[in-house]
Amino acid sequence: SALDGSGLEQVSIRSKNDSLVGFTDSLGFFTLSQSGPYLFSKEGYTSKVSQIDAGQFITVLLDPETENLGEIIIRTSNFQTRLKTYDGAISVIPDKVLNQYNAVSLAPVLNTTSGVFMQNGTLNTNKITIRGIGSRTVFGTSKIRAYYQDIPLTNGSGESTVEDIEIKTLGSMEISKGPSSSRYGAGLGGTIQLIPDSGSFGDKSLQGGLLFGSFGLQKYWLQTSLGNQNNSANLLYSDTHSDGYRQNNEFDRKVLTFGSQHKPGENNTIFLIGNYIDQKAYIPSSVDEDTYKNNPEAAARNWSEAAGYEDYQKGLFGLSWQHTYSEKSNHYISLFGSFLDSYEPRPFNILDEKTKAYGLRARFASKAKITNKDLQWTLGGELFSDQNSYQTYQNLYRNNPSGTGSVQGDQLSDLKENRTYFNLFLDTEYPIFEKTKITFGVNYNQTSYKLNDRYSVDDGDQSGDYQFDPIVSPKFGITYELHDYLAVYGVISHGFSPPTLEETLLPNGEINTDIKPESGWNYEVGARGKILKGRLFFDAALFTMTVKDLLVPQRTGEDEFVGINAGETKYKGLEFSFNYYLLKSEKITLSIPGSLSYSDFKFTDFQVLEADYSGNELTGVPQFLFYSGINTETRSGIFFFLNYNYVSEMPMSDDNTVYSVAYGL
Repeated sequence: SALDGSGLEQVSIRSKNDSLVGFTDSLGFFTLSQSGPYLFSKEGYTSKVSQIDAGQFITVLLDPETENLGEIIIRTSNFQTRLKTYDGAISVIPDKVLNQYNAVSLAPVLNTTSGVFMQNGTLNTNKITIRGIGSRTVFGTSKIRAYYQDIPLTNGSGESTVEDIEIKTLGSMEISKGPSSSRYGAGLGGTIQLIPDSGSFGDKSLQGGLLFGSFGLQKYWLQTSLGNQNNSANLLYSDTHSDGYRQNNEFDRKVLTFGSQHKPGENNTIFLIGNYIDQKAYIPSSVDEDTYKNNPEAAARNWSEAAGYEDYQKGLFGLSWQHTYSEKSNHYISLFGSFLDSYEPRPFNILDEKTKAYGLRARFASKAKITNKDLQWTLGGELFSDQNSYQTYQNLYRNNPSGTGSVQGDQLSDLKENRTYFNLFLDTEYPIFEKTKITFGVNYNQTSYKLNDRYSVDDGDQSGDYQFDPIVSPKFGITYELHDYLAVYGVISHGFSPPTLEETLLPNGEINTDIKPESGWNYEVGARGKILKGRLFFDAALFTMTVKDLLVPQRTGEDEFVGINAGETKYKGLEFSFNYYLLKSEKITLSIPGSLSYSDFKFTDFQVLEADYSGNELTGVPQFLFYSGINTETRSGIFFFLNYNYVSEMPMSDDNTVYSVAYGL
C-alpha cells in the first residue's frame, strides 16, 4: 500500500534471485507460497525489500518518489488514478517538500503551488485563495473545501482553518483546483486535502526537534511511532511561541495529534485520528496607510489598548473503516466530530463562542463489465451538522484602572446557529479506448441555516431559518495518453459557494431570503507528464470560469458585514508547474522546481448601490505569481534549497484606484 493506506496495483514482486514471481491485484493484495526476502517495485515509488513469512498476513508500505509525481496514486480520486491521467488540475505536495520549510506556517509551502495564494496577517490570521476564489472574504478562508483524513476543516458556514493543523503531522497534501471533485462537494475554489502521517507498519521510532527564529520564535516537538506488521500509530506533541513582529502580537499554541491505522485481517483497514489544539494569540489588527509605511510594527490603537486576543481550545476526531468485499468492490465509512471553545475580547465587544460538529461520510465503489471494459463507479454521501452558540458582551477596556486590557461588561446578544449540509455524489470512469477514458460525476447539495435569538432586546427577535434550493453540480472529463509519459485532459464542471449565515443577515438581524449562492461553470484543458528523457516533469492548465451572483461583504459597522449578490465575474487563467532534474545519482540529486500563475480575473457585471465596477480587475488577486528555486539532496540526508517568490501588484479596492506594491522574496 501507499503511505495513506490505499492499495497499489501492479506492484512487481521479485525473489532474492531477481526472478519475477507476480504482481499485486487491483486492491494491492498478493499471495506468496514461500518464505523469504522479496523486492517490491512500482514506478513512482521507492523499491523495498521485505521479509515474508508464508501463511502470515503482512502489509508492505511503499514511499512515493518526489521526482515521479506523475505516477503517484491520487487520494482525492475515487479510483486508482495516477496523477498523470487525472482529469483535472491538482497539485500533490509530498512529505519531503512539507518538511523542507519552517514547520510554523503552511504559507511557504502553498505559495510554491500554481494557482494558490496564501496570505498571512499573523500566525492565526490567514487567507487562502485558489484561482482567485475566496479573495473577497474579509478575515479568513472561505469558498474552499478543506479536509483532514476525510474530516471537514470547513465549518457549516463554509469557512476553513487549515492553519490549525500541525505541519509535522502531515504525510502529504493534495490541492484540487476549481470545482472538479464531486467526492468533496463542488466548491468553486477547490479542495485542500491534508493527509496525516499514521506511521509505518513495523516502525518503532522516537524523534524530536527544536526551532528558533527572530521576534522570539521558538518551537519544539516530540514524535513517537509504534508499529508491527499490521498496526501503526503516530503520536506528536508540539509547542510554538512567538513574540511577533508587531505590538500586541504574541502567539502560543500547543498541539497534540494522534493517528493510527490497523489491518484486522485482509479485508479491513481501520484509521483513527485525533487532534487537540490549545491556542492563545493576540491580535494587532489593521492600521492605516501612513502607519503601515512609517511604523509597521504598531498595532491598531484600539486593539492595543484593549489587548485584544483570541483564546481557544479546539479538537477533532475521526474513525474510518475500509472494507473490501472483492477485487471489484469496497466501501469506506468515516465518522467524525469536532468542538471549539473560544473567548475573544475585541475593542467593540467580547465574543464568547462554542461550536460542536459531527458528521458521516460513506462511499461504495465497484466495477462492472461493459464491452469487456471495466466501468468503475462510486456512490457516496456526506452529512454534516454543527451548532454554533455565541454571546457578546460590552468591552469596558477604557474603564480598566490599569490602562490596558479588556474588561467584560453587560451582555449584548445571545445567539445559536444550526448549520447543516448534505452532499450526495456519484463518480464514474470508463476507458472508451485503450488510451482514452471518460469520467462523469455529479454532486447534489442541500444547505440550511437556522438562527435562534436567545436574548431579544429592543431590536426584536432575530430568530429565523432558511434553506437554499437544492444545487446539482455535474462534471464531465476526458483524458488521453499520448504515450506512457504524457497525457492531456479536458473537463467541464459546475461549482457553487453558499453564503455564510452572517452574510444572509440584514442589518436589522433578519435573514435575507433573497440572497443566493455563487455558482459557475468551469471549462479547462491541461497536460502533464515527463519529457526530456524523463528529466522534466510538468503540469499545465488553461481555464475559464464565469461566476454569477457574486457575494460581496458590505461593512455596516466596526465588525458588522452583510452580504449582497452584486453581479458576475469572469475568471480566466493559466497555470504551469515543473520540476527539472539537473543531476540524479545514487549519492546526490540536483533539481529546479517552479510554478507560474497568470490571472485575468475581472468583474463583468458588478454594481453596488450607485457604483459600477464592471470591467475592473478582481480585488485582492495578483495577476502574476512566480516561484522557482534549486534543491540539492544527498544520500547522507543533508539537503540545501533556495527559493524565490514573485508576487505582482494587486488591486486593493473595487474601483482599482489603489494597488499593492509588487515584491520578490
